[in-house]
Amino acid sequence: MGIKEQVKLVKDSLTAYPEVKIVAATKYMSIDQARELVEAGINNLGENRTDMFLEKYNELKDYKINWHFFGVLQSRKVKDVVNKISCLHSLDRMSIALELDKKLTQPLDCFIQVNITEEPNKQGVAINKVKTFIKQLIVCKNINVIGLMCIAKMTPDQKIVREEFQKMKKLQLEIESMNLPYAPCHELSMGMSNDYKIAVEEGATTIRIGRIFIR
Repeated sequence: MGIKEQVKLVKDSLTAYPEVKIVAATKYMSIDQARELVEAGINNLGENRTDMFLEKYNELKDYKINWHFFGVLQSRKVKDVVNKISCLHSLDRMSIALELDKKLTQPLDCFIQVNITEEPNKQGVAINKVKTFIKQLIVCKNINVIGLMCIAKMTPDQKIVREEFQKMKKLQLEIESMNLPYAPCHELSMGMSNDYKIAVEEGATTIRIGRIFIR
């Protein structure tokens, strides 16, 4: 089955959730495959690595694409990405926020990455430190915290995955209720190819899927 057919299958599976944004993770895709995705109607693309992002960004300049960045962003690489992406899904350090703030020419939509699984080897802000981190971001005039992002535990136990997404929704609502003008936090970026259906059931507004399009 081709990419166009896979895109249709994914969209069909989301008919009950028309507001959910599909961001295609192109980490495992060639430039030609990414181009096929755009031509099939997916105009939100996301990358994990700066070098891969820049390669695809430059090769696909003729297309109207909203670029997202998912991965760990190093301070020295901020200049390569800033003002090229429409959304950062992995903000979890004040040092990166400050560096972004200095180099941005206009406000950037950001998700705060939360270590919802509480695994020590996972990226993201600890659950009990998310609110404090967001309050610290008041000094960054160009950072707009639109929501929270997480990567659920890689497990076949759907109950665990669902509970993690439920915790994310609860935390998102708590931050939203703080009514911070720079952190409206209305959105949730969660769910990948293996668990996006559970994620949308639990309140995801954005899903990050990639392998499902090329399997």
